[in-house]
Formats: sequence, C-alpha cells, structure tokens
Amino acid sequence: MELPTQAEQSGGGGFGPGRLPYDEIGGDAGVRRLVDEFYDRVRDDSEVMRRLHPEDLTESREKLFEFLSGWLGGPQLYVQKHGHPRLRMRHMPFAIDEEAVREWLRCMRGAMDACAVEGELRAFLEERFRNTAEFMRNC
Repeated sequence: MELPTQAEQSGGGGFGPGRLPYDEIGGDAGVRRLVDEFYDRVRDDSEVMRRLHPEDLTESREKLFEFLSGWLGGPQLYVQKHGHPRLRMRHMPFAIDEEAVREWLRCMRGAMDACAVEGELRAFLEERFRNTAEFMRNC
C-alpha cells in the first residue's frame, strides 16, 4: 500500500511528483542525517523529549528515518515494514502536550539548521512538521 507523500498531498512550495522534498534534502543520506541530528538533540538537549523516548534511541531513529523517507516522497520504507503509519494512534500512549510539541519542533529546527535545510524546502518542512506535531498533541 502506498500513501500519498506530503508533496503529493499539498503540492505546496513547488513540490510534487516531479520535484520531491526527498531529493531536495539529499535522498537517503540527507534523510538519515536529518534524523541523526534530530535524535542527537533529543538525547543531549531536551529532557522533555527524553522522557517520551526509550533509553536506546536506535529503533526510534530507524522508524523516523523510514517514515520520513516515504513522507518526503522517497521509498515507502515505513509502510513496507510496519503498514500504515497511523501516527496519532501510535503516539496516543505518550502524553504529548504543548511543551512536548514545542520541544519536538525545537529539536527538528536544530536538526534542519545543522543540515543546512534552507529556502523553499525549509519553509515547506517547517509548515508540515508544525502541522504534524500539533496533530500529535493529545493533552
């Protein structure tokens, strides 16, 4: 089962089937770097985010990499391994409040800074990440 990517769903920022955020960020290597930078910040800089994650972040890193790969228009790795993401359902066991949303976004912005994500791609991702993080809020 293939899910529509963020680029296909919105067509915003000039992104769509012919121009994918996945390619703009650097494909597999770019997505992996973004995820690693994000989880380095979760591990080192955010007590709020640490409480929401297991001690060993290996599986969390892999799942976010797989998810973002497909979400950005690349290979649907997460769907192939785990089925439909059902993001809200999968995050429901965790208390995601306004502070957690803010911290998640801070860590992701720091990761995008470290990866030099700028311009149209940055604006596109900022909006989508913010919308998704707010959607995960459950308390």
